[in-house]
Amino acid sequence: MQLKLKMTVAAAIAAVAGVTAAQEVVKIGHVAPVSGAQAHYGKDNENGARMAIEELNAQGVTIGGKKVKLELVAEDDAADPKQGTAAAQKLCDAKVAGVVGHLNSGTTIPASKVYNDCGIPHVTGAATNPNLTRPGYKTTFRIIANDNALGAGLAAYAAETLKLKTVAIVDDRTAYGQGVANVFKRVAAEKGMKVVDEQFTTDKATDFMAILTAIKAKNPDAIFFGGMDPQAGPMLRQMEQLGLANTKYFGGDGVCTTEIAKLAAGAKTLANVICAEGGASLAKMPGGTAWKAKYDAKYPNQFQVYSPYTYDATMLLVDAMKRAGSWDPKVYIPELLKSNYKGVTANIAFEPNGEMKNPAITLYTYKEGKKTPLN
Repeated sequence: MQLKLKMTVAAAIAAVAGVTAAQEVVKIGHVAPVSGAQAHYGKDNENGARMAIEELNAQGVTIGGKKVKLELVAEDDAADPKQGTAAAQKLCDAKVAGVVGHLNSGTTIPASKVYNDCGIPHVTGAATNPNLTRPGYKTTFRIIANDNALGAGLAAYAAETLKLKTVAIVDDRTAYGQGVANVFKRVAAEKGMKVVDEQFTTDKATDFMAILTAIKAKNPDAIFFGGMDPQAGPMLRQMEQLGLANTKYFGGDGVCTTEIAKLAAGAKTLANVICAEGGASLAKMPGGTAWKAKYDAKYPNQFQVYSPYTYDATMLLVDAMKRAGSWDPKVYIPELLKSNYKGVTANIAFEPNGEMKNPAITLYTYKEGKKTPLN
């Protein structure tokens, strides 16, 4: 009897071991702000990554002849650089195979060194500051146009299409806000526009009356804001209060959200917004319309901007692992760099520095409160 019991226990252990061996767990990290004023972006980003993981697990994934179960390890960086590096280190310690994120340039740039030091690749579809890829880390990849393209595209539209002559520039002093504002300023000046005022705020501010009053005295044709929608919304309301209802308002992808219409709370100045996003509009993305229908069914009223990119970034990482036959970063990073992946957002291929080849940009405005592509 005792021998039979031992044999039964041994068989059970062997069966469990067999299941474990048959299906390995591969962890993929995701980092974005899911708390604080930018949580709507972060939740949207996390949704995109989670949707990809769930679809892949439903299909069944085999890497190097082994069946794997993918697991999303989601961290919150609250759009704070210190919290961003702490989250990155936590993912390194958890031995994730790759990371999708971060959202903000101010968190992604310092986190990129952490990932480089622990040898884990990260793919961002949201952080746009060109400085991200300047260190030349082999672990850093971006699948969206950077601020050189966004700022330049907006400045060209202001000067060449709208024939505007003067602009005031405001930025929130973050890596993203300063970066995109500096590019806009340089290209606008090259195209003959005069910068009549420069003002600064923070990514926590909500009162812009003093800044806008100073700008109003200079009577610019337009205001460019380098920052995010929690500031842009109140700024648009206060512009209306100060009689700046006819002043054009330019911004990068940080203001180019559906949420800004709510944050502007009915201000007529919303109709003057012209913003830029890296990538094609959803309607012009290879798989955008069908993907958005799936997303909305799963996450109603949560779409913002970047979730198609976090979805593609997750798929891209797993595609490289499959091609390499391994989820060991040392083995699959070279395959990631050689990607030619047909994603929802675009056909994704990389330059040697991890920047995306031939990224598109799209300009948007707001018609009757709805975000509408201009090109």
